Amino acid sequence: MTTRGAASPGPSAKSIVVVGSLNMDLVLRVSRAPAAGETLMGRQFSVVPGGKGANQAVACARLGAPVTLIGSLGADAFGAQLRQAMAGDGIDTTHVVTDDRSATGVAMIQVDDDGQNRIVVVSGANATLEPIHVDAASAAIDRAALMILQLEVPLATVEHAVDRAVRAGLPVLLNPAPVLALPDRLWPKIDYLIPNESEASALAGIPVTDPSSAMEAAWILRSRGVRHVLVTLGRQGVVIVGPDDARHLAARSVQAVDTTAAGDTFIGGVAVGLREGMTLWEAADLGQRAAALCVTRHGAQPAIPFRAEL
Repeated sequence: MTTRGAASPGPSAKSIVVVGSLNMDLVLRVSRAPAAGETLMGRQFSVVPGGKGANQAVACARLGAPVTLIGSLGADAFGAQLRQAMAGDGIDTTHVVTDDRSATGVAMIQVDDDGQNRIVVVSGANATLEPIHVDAASAAIDRAALMILQLEVPLATVEHAVDRAVRAGLPVLLNPAPVLALPDRLWPKIDYLIPNESEASALAGIPVTDPSSAMEAAWILRSRGVRHVLVTLGRQGVVIVGPDDARHLAARSVQAVDTTAAGDTFIGGVAVGLREGMTLWEAADLGQRAAALCVTRHGAQPAIPFRAEL
């Protein structure tokens, strides 16, 4: 059984299990965000696979790990396209269910000339993912090295999946996005919590704007029982606080054109690095290298790099 708090030592055949959302991203390229009541002419529209769960699964797969995805799609064209896209990256979609009562989730994403994004998500079938779907994947969970979760599926399902991972001895990596109030019982079961600055602000109750305030927020979150907290700060890098050390890792300097999947790519890099037996600092560096390349490209999943590109 894997010891909680550390991924399996060294490369192995063990997979990463991702429990999370699949969305079709409807992407608008704009010069800037429109003001309230303003009509703004866009420059480009595209439809690309996305969703935090799917993005993180793709990042793990492209960076070299076998991946099992647990999620829910609608019985529609978007659902079929997303399932095909996951299979194209070699992701095991056996436990991605189809709900014929719901539409596939969608995200409307505005990307401005500075590469910043504004996202509105309609959950659709993601809201139908239930604990029984997690239980149906028990064999895959028992064979895994690590579990990744986000909050674009029901919190009850996330809690159940975390409990199932703990019973299997798996480290739990939670990306608390979109940010929600987490129950007290959940915090001590999280081995790696990876919020961005706005999520860290909401969870810790203090403004997070720079490495110093991110460090303070990370200590607050660790005090609730989380083993390791990694606060991502975009171009300001990442702050990491663990049981024995606290560090700020500077970001690589690149010209960002689209930050849509940067956080998901970073998380994929961290998870893959941990699975391969890297230290947390080495795994975070892998995530930063992958995210730095991701933001130089347009789109969510189309921008996520392969390991050989790093």
